[in-house]
Amino acid sequence: MRRTALLPMLLVGSLAGAQAVDRAAATPAAGPADAHLALVRPLYAKEKAFETVAYLDRFVRWPGNAGFDSSIMHVAGKLRAAGFVEQSTAKPSDRLTYRIERYPMSAPAWEPIHASVAIVGANGARTMVYGFPLNRNMLATNSFSTPTGGIDAALVRLTAIDSAAFAKQDVRGKLVLLDAAPGGRRGGLSQLYAEAVIKRGALGAFAYAMPEYLLPEKHRTSIQFTSIPYDTAHRGFGMMLSYEARETLLGALRRGPVTLHVETASRFTPQAVELTVVAEIRGSAAPDERFVYSAHVQEPGANDNASGVGSLIEAARVAASLVKSGKEDPKRTLTFLWGLEIRSTQRFIQQDSARARGIRWGMSLDMTGEDTKKTGGTFLIEKMPDPSAIWTRGDDHHTAWGGSVLTEDKMTPHYFNDFVIGRAMDEARGTDWIVRANPYEGGSDHTPFLSARKPGLLLWHFTDEYYHTDGDRLDKVSADELRHSGITALISGLTIASADASTARGVIAELERAALTRIETERALSADVVARGGSVEAEQHLLDVWGAWYRDALTTTADIEVGGSSAATTAAIRGSQARVQAAVIKARNSLKLE
Repeated sequence: MRRTALLPMLLVGSLAGAQAVDRAAATPAAGPADAHLALVRPLYAKEKAFETVAYLDRFVRWPGNAGFDSSIMHVAGKLRAAGFVEQSTAKPSDRLTYRIERYPMSAPAWEPIHASVAIVGANGARTMVYGFPLNRNMLATNSFSTPTGGIDAALVRLTAIDSAAFAKQDVRGKLVLLDAAPGGRRGGLSQLYAEAVIKRGALGAFAYAMPEYLLPEKHRTSIQFTSIPYDTAHRGFGMMLSYEARETLLGALRRGPVTLHVETASRFTPQAVELTVVAEIRGSAAPDERFVYSAHVQEPGANDNASGVGSLIEAARVAASLVKSGKEDPKRTLTFLWGLEIRSTQRFIQQDSARARGIRWGMSLDMTGEDTKKTGGTFLIEKMPDPSAIWTRGDDHHTAWGGSVLTEDKMTPHYFNDFVIGRAMDEARGTDWIVRANPYEGGSDHTPFLSARKPGLLLWHFTDEYYHTDGDRLDKVSADELRHSGITALISGLTIASADASTARGVIAELERAALTRIETERALSADVVARGGSVEAEQHLLDVWGAWYRDALTTTADIEVGGSSAATTAAIRGSQARVQAAVIKARNSLKLE
């Protein structure tokens, strides 16, 4: 995956130096998820979650390759140990089941084995530039192996990918370097490979592009992974450059012609199969209604996303233990997915229209275990699109990943945002865990839910100095963060899977408090805008949009109770909506007096 952050910005624990609102003190002593939290906390073992991360971190995991498949089987083994029964052998009475789905791949699976680059001196001596094992991300996906012993070839530099640039350089039989500006987003290698290798006969391609937030001058050997086109005709390779490798090669080119010795080794597996694990705890009363979790397995990082896999498999183990002991009885089904990012979740939603109708909530666990002191990231809940994705101001901030400004027609009013934020705040209470939220950006397994008009959000960490780089290894993972994230995810699902009238009214009251807090925050911000000459009408419209969003979000709480809302719950919804509307009217009127 991807991507400091909020609604207003939320923090619990250490607030030194942070401009934030501490909502922990305002949270009632008894919340809608407290009973579930009391059961989950003693059982959730951070060491077990960390063990899974450590196992996956051994591999560069791309669909169909040995590391990906081994990771999938590791998850399946953990499920069996927790009491899940393989679906094909399960009895009708078995509530805990799992299956491994297999999908033929259209292209061979790819796995890197080795790569190294050295400068060849006048006397034939070689000076190493970079290579495995330090830079296991350097070799682009779909790169082929060089002949045994490697190749020696001249290096030529390009500053652009266009006809004019290639007209100045004969690249056939040579190696090509595209020098993008430092701080640029990764990319360009795929296009460079297509133009230089496929069209013009170069042997291989190098490119540099590192976003500023990765601090390339600090992390001088970091490389982000990327890919090139699968090309059986030319069988070349592509490599990304670290800041240090770029400096070395450019320095050598300034001194005169450069010859490189390059060795690459990779493995292609034809007729590969993409694997997905689907585990379920069948609901006892409304089994066709589902809370769906997803954590993608592919990518080579420990935080991205071995950590999400680790957090989720431990959550599944704890849930299974509680159900088997009779301490929890989810009335709705809990579904757990592990597979390929976006595709596995999208497939689960789209394969079966009847199943899709029953999917009520979706949650993605992606980069859930970051050691925040080392990575620079913090825990985030990426919200469904709300007005903060239109008017991003005050303590609301997009991450360095970035998000487009949305329009009002893209809003998705729902209680899920504040409900999950509330569960994170429950878990954070009494600890030093920092909880934040960010406006919608997209890019992970929550997006297929939203595309299908299902509520979906993301648990993750950002900004991360090691994002998508070969520095994202086990030493950057915190077992405590894995635990906090996993507990937040699990109590969210358990609470809503068995919600009764009391739980529903607790969530409604919680949502009303969040709405009133937001309206007051926006009123204060709008008053400041008006005082500086801004439009009263524009600021009133902003308040109207927030009010409408929360009133509509309160409407969606009608689906919380298993079996449908009681009369008391329906009355609570209407009462909260009226109070939110009254707060909006008061806030609007106050702007006329400024």
